[in-house]
Amino acid sequence: MGHQGKRIKSAREGIDRNKFYSLAEAINLIKTNASAKFDETVEMAVNLGVDPKQGDQLVRGVCNLPNGSGRSVRVAVFAKDDKAEEAKKAGADIVGAQDLAEQVEKGKIDFDRCIATPDMMVVVGKLGKILGPRNLMPNPKVGTVTADVAEAVQAAKGGAVEFRVEKAGIVHAGVGKASFSADQIEGNVKALYQAIAKLKPASTKGVYIKRLALSSTMGPGVKVELSSLSEG
Repeated sequence: MGHQGKRIKSAREGIDRNKFYSLAEAINLIKTNASAKFDETVEMAVNLGVDPKQGDQLVRGVCNLPNGSGRSVRVAVFAKDDKAEEAKKAGADIVGAQDLAEQVEKGKIDFDRCIATPDMMVVVGKLGKILGPRNLMPNPKVGTVTADVAEAVQAAKGGAVEFRVEKAGIVHAGVGKASFSADQIEGNVKALYQAIAKLKPASTKGVYIKRLALSSTMGPGVKVELSSLSEG
């Protein structure tokens, strides 16, 4: 669909692409317009005033969405012995060590999240070329390299969303499903917004959070008035 077509379509949907809506209005518009045959994901895009090329401005973190993400997440854990048992009990889908590394090397990646105990990083470190580009590399900064595998598995299953700023200075993350209630989506949006706000790098100049927009998988973007995020 060309630019013109998109404009006409969003006008028909009652969304003014140039207008900033309150968070409540934006969520209402998105829920109303999510008409695909599947339960669309509600996505949040935040433009940051950072330069991701500078190491200290590479904003990344994890946020536990209070109302869950609504998607079933397959979790793989690199662990041995007691820790492997612990991960299985906590609900990990795949648990392994060298054997799991070999599967990954063959390109068999049947998981959305990857957790590792610190002692397994010798093995996992070699998989950086494969896991890195897919955003699956375990990292202590976001709690996926940890001795507490049970907690990490439960967080991943329960709606922990990892986020990192992309080259253009934008953070994208899913904040629930279109079938969620407006309150559930609002709670998740605010939690993620606060998690990003807390990570403001000391070296950034000017406005840190510039813009925030919400959309559903198939729907147009809706700009959100930032002031409406700090209310209530």
